[in-house]
Amino acid sequence: MLSIENLRVSYGQSEAIHGVSLDVKPNEIVAVMGRNGMGKTTLMKSLMGIVPSSQGAIRLDNDPIEQKESYQRVEQGMAFVPQGRMIFSTMTVKENIETGLTVTGKTKVPNDIYELFPVLLEMKSRRGGNLSGGQQQQLAIARALASNPKVLLLDEPTEGIQPSIIKDMAKTLRKIRDERGLSIIVSEQVLSFALDIADRVLVIENGEFVHEAPRENIDADKVSAFLSV
Repeated sequence: MLSIENLRVSYGQSEAIHGVSLDVKPNEIVAVMGRNGMGKTTLMKSLMGIVPSSQGAIRLDNDPIEQKESYQRVEQGMAFVPQGRMIFSTMTVKENIETGLTVTGKTKVPNDIYELFPVLLEMKSRRGGNLSGGQQQQLAIARALASNPKVLLLDEPTEGIQPSIIKDMAKTLRKIRDERGLSIIVSEQVLSFALDIADRVLVIENGEFVHEAPRENIDADKVSAFLSV
């Protein structure tokens, strides 16, 4: 569903992503783990077209997208939930979700989005800025799903969210994958969350993948060591 081959990303003269490759299958959830500053957000932004890649190929459902603008990638089936959520704080919950509908031609928020996030239905007339951190994260995911994506990118979704909400989020993401049949890439530092949702875990360090394992064979201590160095 998503193929990345020899991707390189630079900020000026400084290369931040050093030729990474990754294939994500349909319906697969992949967690990219790493400490701050190791390249997780840069990788996500380059896949979304926010930060241009300097080399390599990105294919979404067999279509090359590395030369395309962010909005064109959304049209082709990529959706992004950025670090810090970045919801529109002065707009209502309903209006926030509606901004994700633009590429679908629809004007009404589909009921299945509210079924996934019942709290957003209760609060659909409330301003986004008045929601808790966990509710804002749900709103950011709902907005991304409104574009009806094939691949969903989530950058550090557990950041600043309490543990009980993190558990619920993991359950919801698995449900989204199962019901919508999309692929999910999540960048994360919380190992328990990654093990809860991911079919496969990769560790990124200094812009390179240094470890990979399917969830059933993962050495949690080894991954923890990468995250705590």
